[in-house]
Amino acid sequence: MSEFIPPAKPIVGDEEREAVDRVLRSGMVAQGPEVAAFEAEFSKHFVQGRPTVAVNSGTAGLHLGLLAAGVGPGDEVIVPSFTFAATGNSVALTGATPVFVDIEPETFTLDPAAVSAAVTSKTKGVLPVHLYGHPARMREMEALAAKQGIALYEDAAQAHGASLDARPVGTFGEFAMFSLYPTKNMTSGEGGMVSTATSEIARTVKLLRNQGMERQYENEIVGFNARMTDIHAAIGRVQLTKVDAWTKKRQDNAAFLDANLRGVIVPPVADNAVHVYHQYTIRVPEDRDGFVKALKEEYSVGAGIYYPIPNHRLPSLAHFAPGLDLPETERAAREVASLPVHPSLSQGDLERIVEAVNAVAEAGA
Repeated sequence: MSEFIPPAKPIVGDEEREAVDRVLRSGMVAQGPEVAAFEAEFSKHFVQGRPTVAVNSGTAGLHLGLLAAGVGPGDEVIVPSFTFAATGNSVALTGATPVFVDIEPETFTLDPAAVSAAVTSKTKGVLPVHLYGHPARMREMEALAAKQGIALYEDAAQAHGASLDARPVGTFGEFAMFSLYPTKNMTSGEGGMVSTATSEIARTVKLLRNQGMERQYENEIVGFNARMTDIHAAIGRVQLTKVDAWTKKRQDNAAFLDANLRGVIVPPVADNAVHVYHQYTIRVPEDRDGFVKALKEEYSVGAGIYYPIPNHRLPSLAHFAPGLDLPETERAAREVASLPVHPSLSQGDLERIVEAVNAVAEAGA
């Protein structure tokens, strides 16, 4: 059998290893100059120079961003149910209530009409997710937030370099979070980056990540230990020099699949949107699970299912949404499968993926 092609794969090379060794040799491994440099470089690269704060995970970035934006008990924040649980978890961890609403089917992101219908007197803000690397409907979200008098935040965990109308994701909301988990479009080994609209929010995130301190032992607020280490930042700085080429490779790989796949629904891209293909997510309307199983067992091609259980049905979050009906979310959870498009794929790998998908789709037709 051919070598297995995984649906996602971290890429770490000699430059990242040397960067880690450089930090270890320096003797300063906790949060220090590498973190500060990474924040500045990330800000310039992705979010047009907005104040940017590094933390130890994407989830921490969401949690601290929400707290810094003033979200807390008694508030509601509108979120998609079709996403990783960290989005809803982060709202719940502030003491606020995540309000789950449906997605629109093309881009798997929040449906503006559903958001509008969910706004109440308790709504503090809305937190769209730029899922799979495609920007959410941010034109409508900005207009809706302004009209309703609520805040706009961004979960950009999967969307490094994505844009809408030539405006980068991470520059729309009061804050935005980018994940730096190993399989994201770039990584720091583990970590997150918070882009903020104001220096005040940035300062609060910095306080919250470091036990409430700006100066040692002068704790201003109750905070956490959510610091990024210089080791992780050094990895991230190297990856910043590579991510644009990787994104272009992901987009080229996606274009090849778009042109050659048959029998499945390939991911559309909205007008004036730049998709960075953290995941290349197709729809398989009939027997998705059987399709994924056949790809792996018969062709050694991996496909991820992101996400099989919507947040509003998870045991940890279902109590926020008893009896909720989200038909597009449920349909997506039944139909989606993410095929490999990561930059380490060869042309031969791509041709194997096409051959496998087309064969399995034809057999199931």
